Amino acid sequence: MTVSAAAELVGVTKRFGSVLANDGIDLAVARGEVHAVVGENGAGKSTLMSVLYGLHRPDAGHVLREGRRVRLRSPADAIAHGLGMVHQRFRLFPELTVAENVVLGAEPVARGAVDRAAARRAVADLGERYGLRADPSARVGRLPVGVRQRVEILRALYRRAEVLILDEPTAVLTPGEADRLFEVLRTLAAGGVSVLLVTHKLGEVLAASDRVTVLRQGRVTGRFTTAETTADELVQAMIGRSLTATATHRPGAVSDADHVLEVRDLSVRDRDGVARLSEVSFGVRPGEIVGLAGVAGSGQRELVDTVTGLRTSGAGDTGQVLLGGTPVRPGRDRRVAYVPEDRHGRATAPEMSLAENLLMGDQHEVGGWRLARGVVRARARDLVERFSISAASADVPVSALSGGNAQKAVLARELSRHTPVIVVEEPTQGVDVGARERIHALLTEARDRGQAVLLQSSELSELRDLADRILVMYEGRVVAEYPAADATDALLGQAMTGSAA
Repeated sequence: MTVSAAAELVGVTKRFGSVLANDGIDLAVARGEVHAVVGENGAGKSTLMSVLYGLHRPDAGHVLREGRRVRLRSPADAIAHGLGMVHQRFRLFPELTVAENVVLGAEPVARGAVDRAAARRAVADLGERYGLRADPSARVGRLPVGVRQRVEILRALYRRAEVLILDEPTAVLTPGEADRLFEVLRTLAAGGVSVLLVTHKLGEVLAASDRVTVLRQGRVTGRFTTAETTADELVQAMIGRSLTATATHRPGAVSDADHVLEVRDLSVRDRDGVARLSEVSFGVRPGEIVGLAGVAGSGQRELVDTVTGLRTSGAGDTGQVLLGGTPVRPGRDRRVAYVPEDRHGRATAPEMSLAENLLMGDQHEVGGWRLARGVVRARARDLVERFSISAASADVPVSALSGGNAQKAVLARELSRHTPVIVVEEPTQGVDVGARERIHALLTEARDRGQAVLLQSSELSELRDLADRILVMYEGRVVAEYPAADATDALLGQAMTGSAA
């Protein structure tokens, strides 16, 4: 036991049926430190943090708070003991104000009624103290993602959280917003708050944390002082080997006539008549990856939905999307493989089996779901092996898979169709470095087979690693184009905020 620890997990073991998620884990976070918890998908990070926050009860082991053993039967117990958690998917009410969200369930009261002025003052004071400024009167649903995240942190701090768990906090942030978050974390730590940072991004670990605990297959495989370690040491502890260098490939000169995907002067308006895309034009050649960069809401969603055929033309829409010289087919053009950002809401049926999800969209080729179960399972076994999907069996629901394996399952289904065009959104969001390496390899293999890839990612390093060219979108327009080799963070960041030279 570490006397100075703000919180400790001691010998924590947690099983889910036959799956051993945590195996005798010890972890301590000191007062006023940022402690990163890293590991592959399925390594046990989320389960461990859920034990600390009272969402799961351990089968063995216990939690200490300031050296004293505590029983956490629910998040309410955790909050009462000064523990707070900011989840990857925000749990805010968009129609309420910032102040109303922060104080909800713990409102200040005066004369038997909620003291709204006191709530606004409390939120403003907290924001000023920790550099988490947000207008207490603003409606949350109208705020940028980075500000909404601040509201989540403010809510935990308002409840006097002294240990704060952040689950993949930069998954939805731009580089600038992520940098501002790290400044906030340093301010929190300087003020005595202990931060547990759960992330897959080793650059963030090295930049933002004081110490690191690495998990693999439910066990601790490494403990590091951040200033004394390297990314390669962390990777070795996470996956048991070094990462191989991603192979690079640049296609030779190809004429404009060889564009397999062409977007010509595309303009799109939403149902309220607001312009979402304005005169967007570009092409993607066979054997080429074109990246899309831009802050959220810059038109990427409308562009992807139009390219894939998911969006039907509306009043005021102009321009064309051509696949192999012919217009895209509305309803979902099968000439385009599509890997959406929302793997659960758009890409899979979470409660259906892995085998059924791997066949989804192609079931007519084997006589439907019920007529060829053997064929369905055989296809699933083949894809599971070829794409290195880790699952107990092809009959488990996709909801039981880790994020990285769910993403690989979607890629396996879409890439196995060998379509001429592939559209991929956020291919490695929320996945570990091992899964990231494999996913990148799958995309480069598709490119090298001659497929055209349109890649949308909020990670600028990913765009530089994979893309041949990077297009930057701002307010519905393509405002800049750079060869990936020339695209620095500064250059891309300027274009993403509309200030490109």
